Amino acid sequence: MDHEVFHVHDSRTLKAVAHPLRVRLLGELRTNGPATATELAGRLGESSGSTSYHLRQLARYGFVEADPDRRDRRERRWRAIHRFTSWSDVEMAATAEGREAAAFLRRRQLEKLTADVENFERERDLWSEAWVEAAGMSDVVVRLSPATVASLYGRVSAMLLEAAERDRDDPDARPVAVLLAAHPRRDPAAGDT
Repeated sequence: MDHEVFHVHDSRTLKAVAHPLRVRLLGELRTNGPATATELAGRLGESSGSTSYHLRQLARYGFVEADPDRRDRRERRWRAIHRFTSWSDVEMAATAEGREAAAFLRRRQLEKLTADVENFERERDLWSEAWVEAAGMSDVVVRLSPATVASLYGRVSAMLLEAAERDRDDPDARPVAVLLAAHPRRDPAAGDT
């Protein structure tokens, strides 16, 4: 992938990826690397015509591109251009289209997290003791300012990228879904109602 983060600033572009199949296609390409529309159709249980159409839409808005390292000149392989997509919720809130697209993508992140947790629980006996011990979740409630939360996201993202680079060739490394979520709670003691 050429770039780490695609910073989306307009609601039409965010809406382009906020589609059930498109977000799955982009996720597959980011996780498993370049693939043809036919390969992706097989993995996702879709028709190749549908995956081909939606890949072209993702390309139109700058999420994917034709892979220059094709195995066969007749096949069209697609690759993700960026590792991550980001946007400003404040910026997206300026239009109904932006609010809807951002809300869809947040719900999708929660659905993916739930599916990952459920799959791990179902397959727990198939994983080594080291993975069973390492996997999991925690929740901690601490008092933080918005600036500290923003800084925390940046620091954790940088640490994850460093860790991924360090473990790139480790035979024990596997794709790991890491979700960082921070949402303020109302505080009656501070006068919030």
